[in-house]
Parts: sequence; C-alpha cells; structure tokens
Amino acid sequence: MKHISILVPEGDSSLSNLEATFKMFNMTNDALKKAGKAPLFSTHLVGTHNKARLSNGMFSIIPDTTIDEVDKTDLIIIPAIHGDYKEVVAKNGAFIPWIKQQYGNGAEVASLCIGAFILAGTGLLDGRDCATHWLAASEFRAMYPEVNLIDDKIITDSNGLYTSGGAYSSLNLNLYLVEKFAGREMAVLSSKIFEIDISRASQSPFIIFKGQKSHNDKEVLKAQEFIEKNYLDKITVDELSEKVAVSRRTFERRFKKATSNTVIEYLQRVKVEAAKKELEKGRKTVNEVMYDVGYNDPKAFRDVFKKHTRVTPLEYLNKYSRVK
Repeated sequence: MKHISILVPEGDSSLSNLEATFKMFNMTNDALKKAGKAPLFSTHLVGTHNKARLSNGMFSIIPDTTIDEVDKTDLIIIPAIHGDYKEVVAKNGAFIPWIKQQYGNGAEVASLCIGAFILAGTGLLDGRDCATHWLAASEFRAMYPEVNLIDDKIITDSNGLYTSGGAYSSLNLNLYLVEKFAGREMAVLSSKIFEIDISRASQSPFIIFKGQKSHNDKEVLKAQEFIEKNYLDKITVDELSEKVAVSRRTFERRFKKATSNTVIEYLQRVKVEAAKKELEKGRKTVNEVMYDVGYNDPKAFRDVFKKHTRVTPLEYLNKYSRVK
C-alpha cells in the first residue's frame, strides 16, 4: 500500500486542496474495494506538530500525525498556502529537511498551486521545470531564479517531482497521480465523479497579462509603458532601444531578463490581452477585434492568439463572451 503524506503547513492552507486530495485518493480505494481489489493508498494529514491550525481564520485543521512520526512515505503532497511567500516558506522551514530526506529515500513529491514555493525552497526543483499559479509567476522567479518556471503548464513531471498550475488545476494533478498509481480506468472514473476535465493541460486561457513590472530596470519599464500605450502602432526594437537610449543588443538582453519575454513576445501578449478583453464583451466579430488590435492577417492573428492562450480567437469568443 502506498503511503501518502498530505502536508498541513503553518499558516492559511488551502482547504480545497486538502479536502479534494484526501477525498480523491480515498475514493479510489473505495472503487477498488467495490471491484474486489485491494486498496492502494494509505492517506494521512501530516504536520510539524499535531495541534490544530486555523485556515482563513475560520476552519480548524488537525493533522493525523507529524513528520517526526513518519519514518517513510511514498508520496508527499504540498497544498497551496496563502500569504507573503517568503514568510510562508520561512514558517514552514521545518518541512524542508524532512522533504529532502524522504525524497532521497525514494519518496515522490507533488506541489499544488502555490505550494510550489515550499517545494522550491528545498532546492529539489533547481534546474527543473515547475508550474504554479500564473498570478505568482513574477514573485516565484524572483525567489527561485534557478527553477525553470513554465507559466502556462497545468502539470510538470520531473524525476518524481510534480507541480500543478493555479487553483483548481490541482485536481488535474491529483487525477494524473491517480492514473500513475492506480491506472487509467480509475483516473477516468475519478474525473467523472468529480466532474473534472481530464484532458486539460494548460492554464493559458485563464492568464490575465498585466505585464511583468516587478523589476528595477527603469529603461525596460519605460519601454513596457510605451508598448502598452502604443501597441496599435508599428513598433520596432530599434525604435524602443533608441527611445530608452540603450544599444539594441543590450536592450534586448535586459528586456528578456526583466520580463521573461522578448520584446516581440511582449508586444504580442499586450495585443492578445487587448483582444481577449474585446472578445469577452462579445460585441464584435473575431475579424473586427483583429483589426482593432493592429492585425490585418487572420492567420497571423490566429497563430499569435493561440500561441499565448492555447485556444483560437473563435474558441475564446464562444467560451468567454458575455453575449450568447
């Protein structure tokens, strides 16, 4: 039987992560029993101590056991925890050596949503791909520059380390783990019972692009603001570098370092975000929106839009338009 340790961190933990994860693995056990098979999972809430924690100031969570009492586990699951990210990691520092020790002994580790901050704090994600909530991407990169953050992914899987995208994307990672350990049939059954889209692989359609401005490069910030005010005009990299009085080569390097996008990618994302807002209103056709944001070629617009959202403009219009 696979021993699963769902961590109960200090601070405001995500109750939805804790409850849904616990239920999904135990529901799989129930389904296996009904099929005349042995249960696969022994699931436990594990804390650094066994006293109750308050979540959101209203709900108490009491761990079943503590890290001192768990000598060996097979899978550690870190839920999302809210608040200042540096404080969250510092408050939960006692988990770090235990997670590293268990991983070294063969355990696998999964983080849900912004639980990735705690997992990254172990150093185990250095040089590896990682997903987290898109809203926390800038802060994550600043704290963990050695980790390869993949903004749009819902799930990453690297050497027994798993991460998931934002919020309820954690359900997709839970399904992924159920499939890995209990098989496709059980994962499909779970997806139907919990009504989760088992095929969802990207959080791109949900990302709201606000520009990556949590940096201290004044010239890059000036260029970003110019792009956002003038994205309908034809803007060149040479024009921007001249405007901020930095050589093109240096400007492009600094822009990429500060924003994690090339200048062209940034301009595309500003245009796509403007297009998304218009499509959500539902008052214009896709072609009208295309012209409004500065594109004349339907194929080019479709390709750029899909590159950044993983859906076509028409699919986005049909899904998010206020006018049905």
